[in-house]
Amino acid sequence: MAARFTLEYWKDGNWLVGQVREVPGVFSQGRTLQELEENIRDAYQLMLKGRRVVGRRARRRPIALPA
Repeated sequence: MAARFTLEYWKDGNWLVGQVREVPGVFSQGRTLQELEENIRDAYQLMLKGRRVVGRRARRRPIALPA
């Protein structure tokens, strides 16, 4: 089952620019809404690949950050 997210988009000149609201940093653009959706899917997949730690065991630790 695919995860469901919100695509937030706006017009910028001749382009539609969008972001995945629930996943910071996933942005893309397209000339049509269909192209934007395809590009957003690609950007999301690339983001997931970049988060994987290959050949190493990642450690986790809680951290407090200012609001």
